[in-house]
Amino acid sequence: MAITRFLFRSHSLYDVDSVNFALAMQRFDPRVHQPHPPGYFLYICAGRLFNLLFHDANLALVVLSIVASCAAVTVIYVLARDWFGPSAAVFAGILFLFSPLVWFHGTVALTYIVEAFFSALCGYLFWQIDNGRETFIIPAGIVLGVAAGVRPSSLLFLAPLLLFSLRKAATGKLLKGMLALLLATLAWFIPMIVASGGARSYFESLTSLWLMVPSKGTVFNSSPANSIVRAITIVFIYLLCFGAASVVPIAARYRSVSADRDKRIFTLIWIVPALCFFTFGYLRFVNSGYLLLLSAPACIWLGYWADQWYQNARWSKPLKMAMIVLCALINTAIFVASPFYCSYRSVRQFEAELESVRTSLPRLGTPGNTLIVAFDSHFLGYRHAAYYLPDYLTIAYPVAHLRIGNRIFVMHQRDTGLLAQLPSTSCTRFVIFPLPAKGAEYQEYLKKFEAHLPPGDLRTVRLNDQDFVTGPVADLPLLFPDLGLSPEPGVYAQRHSSITPVNSRSH
Repeated sequence: MAITRFLFRSHSLYDVDSVNFALAMQRFDPRVHQPHPPGYFLYICAGRLFNLLFHDANLALVVLSIVASCAAVTVIYVLARDWFGPSAAVFAGILFLFSPLVWFHGTVALTYIVEAFFSALCGYLFWQIDNGRETFIIPAGIVLGVAAGVRPSSLLFLAPLLLFSLRKAATGKLLKGMLALLLATLAWFIPMIVASGGARSYFESLTSLWLMVPSKGTVFNSSPANSIVRAITIVFIYLLCFGAASVVPIAARYRSVSADRDKRIFTLIWIVPALCFFTFGYLRFVNSGYLLLLSAPACIWLGYWADQWYQNARWSKPLKMAMIVLCALINTAIFVASPFYCSYRSVRQFEAELESVRTSLPRLGTPGNTLIVAFDSHFLGYRHAAYYLPDYLTIAYPVAHLRIGNRIFVMHQRDTGLLAQLPSTSCTRFVIFPLPAKGAEYQEYLKKFEAHLPPGDLRTVRLNDQDFVTGPVADLPLLFPDLGLSPEPGVYAQRHSSITPVNSRSH
């Protein structure tokens, strides 16, 4: 499995979150989204450890994803064997191995495949507890606490399963398990709060991000149509995750032995909390990795149904094997060549475009006379601009509306500032860091730009089949009308040597 992931690994930080994680490996500060809240503290710590070996932030995090993929398929195999036998376990492992979405997340610097591993491991430990093996209670509490340090949402989605598995445990054992969970959580939460500048700073940044994005589309403050769209998105993500194997549930009709009621109830409690949140709370297609939390139970049950089909369908054995190989080839083709953002083809297109922009933009001006204005985007946004052109001063557009007031993200030398005023600079022109050419988002942002600026101030320069739009720095206040210009002329001088990471009046 490691070979399939390593051969198709990404060579650049693919997503805005990937860049946030890489920046946090240098300086951890969720206030300026290094990384974005809620912080993913243990994931960053693990990335730093891997980076001691590789000295490359992207490679370190990709290797972490590969290791998590291998660990996850192992746990899935063990639990599936425990539930349904070795044949079903083999099918479950194959489904995980050839899942296009799982494959993608095993090749990029994102947290979701690590969460998938912890979900599988928690499921295994909780199942042992549910079957009366109380020696697993303390390890289960510790593992869930560690999982929350990687992705805090794991605690929200998996805690109901832990509580369910503890329903028959002795009171003393239950309390020990809860204490283990609490101590494991505090072991990373307290250092994270300290690194974040204190509880107030941490929770202000967390609240600001929630109010800016996820909270606006929940069932409580938006049309029910949004929840319907999210439910449809979940179905589409399922189809993308399993590809040709998505039809395996049809094979359930071939089963000769029904799975017992306890396994069905256990599975429902495993998956329902997350499905409810993603349906009624927050989910976007570009965040398809959220659903990998559920990949372990999905693979186990699909593996069981596939095994029942293989054992009981009245097909010849060569035909059955041919069908399995065909499904694997179709899923491989989906991962390698599909137009979705999570395909190998899309990763390579993105990396080629990023490299083209990175090498072409310096021909428009030096860091001493040119700054970059870039958009808040998952791909080729201000994070990519600042990370791969670190000598340039990079300003994010548009302004961020936070609880502490309007702020702009400003970056230089791979460090982030969150400022209440535009920085003074010796630069005379700005250049817009172009978004992916195949999307309509770029043109929409350009229209917003043009609406704020005097006619004729923007000009377009074409380099290496890429259009770069530039304009005079004097126009920047028109793009950020709510912000004034910093009175300190030396804050961002030609060398930009004294970046102020966080506005001191706010924290």
